[in-house]
Amino acid sequence: MRLLAEPVYLLIGICAMIFFIVTVPLFFLAYVILFAALPEKKAPHAAHAVSRFWAFLLSLVMLIPARVKGKEKIDPRQTYVFVANHQSQLDIPLYALSCRNTFRFLAKAELGRIPLLGYVIRRLYLTVNRKDKADRAKSLQLMLSSIREGVSVFICPEGTRNRTSRPLLDFHDGAFRLAIEAQVPLAVLTVIDNRRRNSPKNPFSLRPGIMRAVWADPIPTTGLGQEDVPALKRMAYDIMLKNLQDHAKE
Repeated sequence: MRLLAEPVYLLIGICAMIFFIVTVPLFFLAYVILFAALPEKKAPHAAHAVSRFWAFLLSLVMLIPARVKGKEKIDPRQTYVFVANHQSQLDIPLYALSCRNTFRFLAKAELGRIPLLGYVIRRLYLTVNRKDKADRAKSLQLMLSSIREGVSVFICPEGTRNRTSRPLLDFHDGAFRLAIEAQVPLAVLTVIDNRRRNSPKNPFSLRPGIMRAVWADPIPTTGLGQEDVPALKRMAYDIMLKNLQDHAKE
């Protein structure tokens, strides 16, 4: 049965890829119009609504709807530093569907240099050259500015997609330093099983099912200092690890 199923999963993946490629120009145009027509402070919120709609359409085409537990724990009026684990290509639409709060991703600087598309990426995301120490310091100021403008920041503390057999990669400090510096809550999202739906070993294959994620109670950072970064990082790591372990047999 598995041998028969694999071509079907590959076909679903190819159909989803075609849909994505076809819709890129349409949504690219929508983003450009929004950024050109709306005031700078309103454009990110409208763009996030567009991203959520695009993510919803993709989930329908992929036959992989999202089920996110704990949404009620996230206050749509609050600004956060969001952190989540990173398992597969499906995580990006899942992040968008996980909450209504407008947020910006921290993205690689190279993405912002892509012709035409780079314009939208620079407006939607905060770009950073991770190999440049000065640029990393600048990105912290950009993230703080975003939070002060009422737009949350979303960071994957593993730094990259987890292609290993480990449940989580080691976390970097950046997200936790940012949350403490900004004195805003840290909201932890655990992606449960997207690697089952879309394996890093076969990125064009999509297995229908539910892409699940779980929100934990946001962790307040008021009164914390940079000396508390290791403890905050450990707390987020333990929350994600426990959620992964608790849902492993489901």
